[in-house]
Amino acid sequence: MSSEPISLDQALASFTEQWSPRIVTTVNDYDVRVAKVEGEHVWHVHDHTDEFFLVLEGELRISLREPAGERTVTLPKGSVFTVPRGTEHKPHARVPAEILVLEPTGTLSVGDRHDEVPAHVDATTGHALS
Repeated sequence: MSSEPISLDQALASFTEQWSPRIVTTVNDYDVRVAKVEGEHVWHVHDHTDEFFLVLEGELRISLREPAGERTVTLPKGSVFTVPRGTEHKPHARVPAEILVLEPTGTLSVGDRHDEVPAHVDATTGHALS
């Protein structure tokens, strides 16, 4: 953990990969991650944790498969949304977007259960900032 302030703009400028989160800091047992996203992620589930999203730039959509059926939430810049644990979901962005995600350290970006992971999605617990 850095003892100095971290610029999210500089953190996001330090990499170009899509769907490949970088850990900017930790809070207790949670990683604060930033990612650049475009296109579709993968349907996945986090069995033991909620997943918090904050849209820093652009727009993110998250499709959800819930007991009442499938729906999609739209998060414009500045919006937050929490996907409850155990809810199958698939983030996607029609245009490039930048997001911040908060989840327990060691949480895999493709969850505990997921569809086949496409080549453009990085299945990771987050990368350190360079």
